Amino acid sequence: MKIHLVSGGCGFVGRNMVKRLLSATKDFVFMVDDLSIGRHPSEWFENYSAHFIEDIEVIGDESRLFFWKGDFRNLLFYMRQNPRYIQEKYHLDFDKFTDVFHFAAIVGGRMKIEGDPMIVALDLSIDAEFFYWVTQHKPARVLYPSSSAAYPVSLQSTDGAVALTEGDIDFEKNLGTPDMTYGWSKLTGEFLARIAAKYYDVRVACIRPFSGYGEDQEQSYPVPAIAARAARKEDPFEVWGTGKQGRDFVHIDDVLDFIFMLLDNVSDGSAYNIGSGKLTSFIELIALFGEIAGYNPTVKPLPDKPVGVHSRYANMDVVTNKFGWKPKISLREGMERVYRRQLDEIHKA
Repeated sequence: MKIHLVSGGCGFVGRNMVKRLLSATKDFVFMVDDLSIGRHPSEWFENYSAHFIEDIEVIGDESRLFFWKGDFRNLLFYMRQNPRYIQEKYHLDFDKFTDVFHFAAIVGGRMKIEGDPMIVALDLSIDAEFFYWVTQHKPARVLYPSSSAAYPVSLQSTDGAVALTEGDIDFEKNLGTPDMTYGWSKLTGEFLARIAAKYYDVRVACIRPFSGYGEDQEQSYPVPAIAARAARKEDPFEVWGTGKQGRDFVHIDDVLDFIFMLLDNVSDGSAYNIGSGKLTSFIELIALFGEIAGYNPTVKPLPDKPVGVHSRYANMDVVTNKFGWKPKISLREGMERVYRRQLDEIHKA
């Protein structure tokens, strides 16, 4: 029995990974989420049906998706007490998890990162428990999602936009200051990934996603929120801050493709950028959505809203040169997809 573990499996990236695993393989997936942020599978699993084994939800006609609802740290504790806790309690016949995708984290938009930084710091405890379990369980492969927030904020100021490259984080030298507690937790997670690979012979790869987006992303994130305003043809069009701050937008489908490529090629805990390599300001993004929606709104800045760093985009040279990989989905195609989804939601309402 080949079974993969996806923590945070009901969040944006997690549920997209779950759907990809189920569609691209005949394998089983064990998904964990406390639904504090993520959405129950009944909201996103196509042709949802389920039955229970004890307190675990078995989803789909093929019964290949198992959903354990709860804090991932609790499950890790149970497995630390009894390494075969899942197999014995739920009568599942497997030795070890094959691929493990660790998306469980306290995340959110800028309001969460700056508005409640201490709760975000709990990600430190989630990752520490996770990597300790990984070193004991020894799955075939581990994916740890870091973040572009791990990069020094000094390189992301209004003084000039710098394309962030993997070498800007060097654990052998003095590290810069990452972005709030979220950045610190992800930087620490990367360090733990390297420790797990070097000292415990665990095969680990890390990604540093920039601004990932997709059709089913929650409106607490900027891209779907801006798309929804464009679909409603709001005018004036509100933007947090001046709108001149820029980000590197990358579609979730490209992120997933990159993850599998990386797992096939990286095992030492190294981290690699995943972005488009292009900086797009929010004013430019609004203009693109206005073009897609067929109107030209007046932009209304909201200077009292949190905006984070001024510019954050990836230098993709290392990834391109080392792996020959580039994202396939253009900014316009990806944003058109998001716009159509938001327009459909408005028509349904």
